[in-house]
Amino acid sequence: MKKKIAVLLLSMSMLCFVAGCSDREETDTENAVQEAEEESVVNSEGLVVAVDVDDLENYITLGEYQNLTVEESPVEETTDEDVDAYIERQMIGNYSPVEVTEDRPVQENDTVNIDYAGYQDGEAFDGGTAQDQNLRIGSGSYIEGFEDGLIGHRKGETVTLNLTFPEDYEPNPDLAGQPVVFEVTINSISEPPTLTDEWAADNTDYDTAQEYWDAQKEALIQERANEYESQVKSDLFQQVMENSQIKDYPEDILNDLKSDIETQMDQMYTSMYGMSLDEALEAQGISTEEAEQSIDETAKSYLSQYMLTQAILDAEGISLTEADYEKALDDFAKLSGFENSEEIESMYSDATVLKGNVLWNVACDKLMETATITEPAAEESAEDTAQ
Repeated sequence: MKKKIAVLLLSMSMLCFVAGCSDREETDTENAVQEAEEESVVNSEGLVVAVDVDDLENYITLGEYQNLTVEESPVEETTDEDVDAYIERQMIGNYSPVEVTEDRPVQENDTVNIDYAGYQDGEAFDGGTAQDQNLRIGSGSYIEGFEDGLIGHRKGETVTLNLTFPEDYEPNPDLAGQPVVFEVTINSISEPPTLTDEWAADNTDYDTAQEYWDAQKEALIQERANEYESQVKSDLFQQVMENSQIKDYPEDILNDLKSDIETQMDQMYTSMYGMSLDEALEAQGISTEEAEQSIDETAKSYLSQYMLTQAILDAEGISLTEADYEKALDDFAKLSGFENSEEIESMYSDATVLKGNVLWNVACDKLMETATITEPAAEESAEDTAQ
């Protein structure tokens, strides 16, 4: 049961990061972003704070946060092979595939256009039939065995797939764990584009394949550096959390967080599966009491982070005006791999969550100023040990 509840809360575990999955979900996201943009980030004193309480010391005792030591593996060297693999992922995920004209079978990372019909006990089941669907092989978009079952088959073939729905299949609980048969016709096969000078000039801001390759190498190096910095900050913050004591929670803020989490989850299930949160809980056999307990624990986890962030800022005498916050937002956007603050704002459905993350980054910058970062000791070889 705990595992099921954890799955339900997975969307919240990354602090409400939202990615569009369908036209309907994109509309919901756009509305949420508009609401987030309209919400002011400053308090009544014109300052941006992680948690707005007058007596923060009644809720948290800040422990040792300076001169900490963390052990982190160094940033890995970026090889040409790494860059090639990085570009391949870009080609697969970010650019339109190109139709295959030669007569060859379906392979990994191809995009196939298919018609399919699903049957249970010889009868077509609801939602199991569709035409003109594009599916990337290896995306994991369909149930296990569906995509792999098309590998090796050719355009024009009709493939019979004997499959079983997963036990925790949420869109249609009646199919959970049930054996089914899919008849799939392959209408066309497309593949990721190949990096050439012509392709680079037509599809990117670069004139040649080499210019694009060089730019992607720099992007990968920066991405790995950002990941390293984020990991160091996370580990330092966790140390401070362990050194500190949460004594209580501001009731009004906690209740608002719980309400926000429940709303986010309800919107997610509605947009992705066409069911409410209550319906999703019932489908998975989770009681309202169990869900409420998990939501309460999640909200307290977020609020603990917000309070600790603010406690560090207060201890350092850091007060952020709205202008300061905008600068900090740009810094956090770059650390997160975005070009600017507008891009990252479009990915968050809740201004409060984004603000909490931005201020977390400011607080962690202070932690890093006095921290010592060490590397793991090199493992001794068997020969060295023998000597």
